[in-house]
Amino acid sequence: MNDTVAGLLQVTALLLLLLLVYKPLGDYMARIYTSEKHWRVERWLYRIVRVDPSTEQRWTTYAAGVLGFSFVSVVLLYLLQRLQPLLPLAFGHDAVDPATAFNTAVSFVTNTNWQSYVPESVLGDTVQMAGLTVQNIVSAAVGIAVAIALVRGFARSATDRLGNFWVDLTRGVIRLLLPFGFVAAIVLVATGVVMSLRSGVDITAVDGTQHTLPLFGAASQESVKEFGTNGGGIFNANSAHPFENPNALSNLLEIFLLLVIPVCLTRTFGTMVRNTRQGTVLVAVMGAIWAVFLAVAWLSETHPNGPATLAAGAAMEGKEVRLGIPASVLFGVSTTGTSTGAINSWHDSYSGGAGGITLLNMLLGEVAPGGVGAGLYGILVMAIIAVFLAGLMVGRTPEYLGKKLGRVQVTAASIAMLTMPALVLLGAGLAIALPDTVSAMTNDGAHGFSEVLYAYASAANNNGSAFGGLTVTSDFFQTTLGIAMLFGRFVPILAVLALAGSLAKQRSVKAGAGTLPTDGALFGVLVTGTVLLVAALTFFPALALGPIAEALS
Repeated sequence: MNDTVAGLLQVTALLLLLLLVYKPLGDYMARIYTSEKHWRVERWLYRIVRVDPSTEQRWTTYAAGVLGFSFVSVVLLYLLQRLQPLLPLAFGHDAVDPATAFNTAVSFVTNTNWQSYVPESVLGDTVQMAGLTVQNIVSAAVGIAVAIALVRGFARSATDRLGNFWVDLTRGVIRLLLPFGFVAAIVLVATGVVMSLRSGVDITAVDGTQHTLPLFGAASQESVKEFGTNGGGIFNANSAHPFENPNALSNLLEIFLLLVIPVCLTRTFGTMVRNTRQGTVLVAVMGAIWAVFLAVAWLSETHPNGPATLAAGAAMEGKEVRLGIPASVLFGVSTTGTSTGAINSWHDSYSGGAGGITLLNMLLGEVAPGGVGAGLYGILVMAIIAVFLAGLMVGRTPEYLGKKLGRVQVTAASIAMLTMPALVLLGAGLAIALPDTVSAMTNDGAHGFSEVLYAYASAANNNGSAFGGLTVTSDFFQTTLGIAMLFGRFVPILAVLALAGSLAKQRSVKAGAGTLPTDGALFGVLVTGTVLLVAALTFFPALALGPIAEALS
C-alpha cells in the first residue's frame, strides 16, 4: 500500500469516527449545560467553595469569575515552578527561572501551552501533573463555559443572566473532560503510549554505551492534551516522540481527540438554540476550510520544489518515517486549525506552501474547527460579522437567530475579531525591528520572517506550536509572547461575554420576509467568504513577505 492510499484511508477513518460521535456527543454536551440536576460530587464541591449553584450571573459577574479563576491559576502554576526543588518527584530539577515560569504559567492557563524549554530536562512529575495537567483540563473547561454563555445569549430572551461560571466550569471538568480523558488515556496505553512515574529507564545502545531515557505518565497527559486542545508535550519532541505517539493507530486517535469537541460543539449549539441546521452550517464551514487546507498542504509536501527535496522525491525532513507525509500533514493541519499546537512533525521543515497553510490556519482565527470552546465562539463572531455585512448590502437591520445586531453587538464582535491581528502584527513588527532578533533566527530571508510571524500568531491565537528555528528564550520574547497570550485569550473572551449579555437582554423576534436565512448553504458560503476575506485583507502583506515568497522561490 502506497503512502497516498494509506493517507486517504486515515482521513476516511477520521471522518467516519467524527460522524459517528457528532450527534451523541454534541447532544450530551447540550444536556450537561442545560440540566437542572447537580451530581453529588458537584454539590460537595459547591459547598467547599461556597458557591450557590442555583444563582445565575450577569455577564460582568461571569467575566469576573473567568478572570479571577485564571489569575489565581497563573499565580499557583508560577509558584509551583519556582518552588520545584521543594516538591516531591522533582528528580533533582532546579527551580524554573522567573521569565520562563511566567511564560509557562500564562501559556498553560490560556490554553496555549507554548513551551520555550525542554520539558523532560526542566520539570519533574509533580509540576507536570499537579500544574500542567490540571491546567490542561480546567483551561479547556473555561473555553467551553464561555462558548456556552454565548449560546445562551442567543437562546434566551429578555434576561440579563447567562448562567453560573462556577457551575459551567465544574460540569465541564467532571462530566466531560475527566471521564472522557480517563477513557482516552487507557486506549492510548493500549496503543503503546508510556505511563510511568519513574524518572527514566536505563538502556544499552548497540555500541555498548549506557543511556537513560526519561519517562513520565505520558498517556494521562497526552489524552487531555489533545482532548482539551492544549498541545503541551511531556517530551520536547511532543507527539513526534515514540513514547507519546508510537504508531499510526495512536496518531489517528490523537488527531480524533483534538478535533472531536470543537466539531461536536456545533451540534451542541444547534441543539441549544433549537435548530440543529444552524450547527450543521457552521460545521460545514469548518470542514470545508479544513479540507481545502489539508489538500493544499498535502500537495505541497508531496510535490516539493527545492533541489534537496526534489532529489529525495518528497519532503521528509522533520517527519517521522513511521508516520510518513500524509499522517504528518493531517496532524499539522488539524493541530493549527484548532488551538492544540501539538506536533508530530517539525513545522519549520515544511515546504513554503505547507508551512504557509499551518500559519494561515491560525491567522484565520482558528475556526476550522477551532479550539475547545474558542472555535465555536470564534465562528459565531464571524457569523455575526457576515450577517452584518449582508445587512449593509441590502439596507436592512441585520438579525441572527432572532436577535437584532446593532452597534453594541457589532462593536463587541469587532473587538473579538480584531484583537488577534493587532497582537500578531504589532508583536512581529516590534520583534523584527529589534537588532537582537536576527541572532535568535536560525534562518534569514523569507523563512526567518515566517518564524517570527508564526511565533506571535501562535501566541495570540493560543495555539502553542512553533517554527522551531526561532530561539525565544530571551526575556524579550518570554515577556512579549506571554502578553500576546494573555490579551489574545482574555480580550476576546470579555468581548464575547459582553456580546452574550447584550443578546440575552433582547426579546427574540420572528423571522420575516426580509430576514437572511442562516441555516442554508448560502449563509455557509457567506461565512466562509467573510473568514477568508478578513484574513486576506489583514495578513496578505505579511504572508507575501514570508511563506508566499518562500513558496515561489
